[in-house]
Amino acid sequence: MLDVAFVALGSNIGDRSAMLAGARAALARLPGTRIVGQSSIEETEPLGPIAQPHFLNQMVALETALAPRELLERLLAIEEAAGRKRDSRWGPRTLDLDIVRYANQTVSDPDLRVPHPELPNRPFWQRELAELDAIARGAA
Repeated sequence: MLDVAFVALGSNIGDRSAMLAGARAALARLPGTRIVGQSSIEETEPLGPIAQPHFLNQMVALETALAPRELLERLLAIEEAAGRKRDSRWGPRTLDLDIVRYANQTVSDPDLRVPHPELPNRPFWQRELAELDAIARGAA
């Protein structure tokens, strides 16, 4: 069964634009998955207590046959391939990929919650979702 997953992309180390482009390409290669929309890229201040560079952020809508848990595992592998280190929570990162929402599914596991619990606290995610929703309405 196909669903639409909304995945947030972020980078604040190295060539941030190239990291986002590489992530989009990797996402498009996932089995049973295609990108059906992408938001604008925006620069945002980092969240949390650690001083670090600004992020580039973007969100993509993926039409996918992957279940949330399988998508999460694939996202973690893409992050790792991009050099992601998990040295500190809220720290700088080459690439951060988060499942923000699925159109038709919710998950409430200890290590995976969909919709993402931080969605209400991230105005840039809300803007990006609104942009993707507008794109979807225009395509219908």
